[in-house]
Amino acid sequence: MHEIVEHPEQVAHWQALAAGRAVDWREVFAGYRAQVDWPGAHVWRELAAAFPQAKVVHTIRPEDRWWASFDKTIGKLLRRYRDLPLPPHIADILTAWNELVGKQTFGGALDDREIALSAYRHRTEEVRAALPADRLLVFDVAQGWAPLCAFLGVAAPAEPFPHHKLRADFWEVLGGEPA
Repeated sequence: MHEIVEHPEQVAHWQALAAGRAVDWREVFAGYRAQVDWPGAHVWRELAAAFPQAKVVHTIRPEDRWWASFDKTIGKLLRRYRDLPLPPHIADILTAWNELVGKQTFGGALDDREIALSAYRHRTEEVRAALPADRLLVFDVAQGWAPLCAFLGVAAPAEPFPHHKLRADFWEVLGGEPA
């Protein structure tokens, strides 16, 4: 999402996808080595097929913490974006994102904790069932560097595993959290 804010040319790809049209994933991700979070996480199956050598890291966390974060960030944004003074390309990507994530993943029930948690559980089950263990890491960031670096085959950095105030970071890129 942060990349799309800084690269308006990316919006057309996601609008096409939200409209049910095919996209060329190599074109969408030209110049990138990884994809993190939504809207790309919505099309994890397509991306896994388009990039068969890519490893997949599916992050999880305790459900109460996930819901608290989702409700105050993505859920809130998708419920409120039409009322916010956003640059046109941000409003456009959020309309596409609302179709992909808000409607297709959460059935439009962005303020219903149980529906959202059911979708969260279902997605994790789908990913686990679809991808072989040598290609998938189901990862809780509380585990730190060790399992992530082992899975990726790289040495752990000397610095501590990063912990950010994700809610503040999320809203900062959009000009601040609405009241």
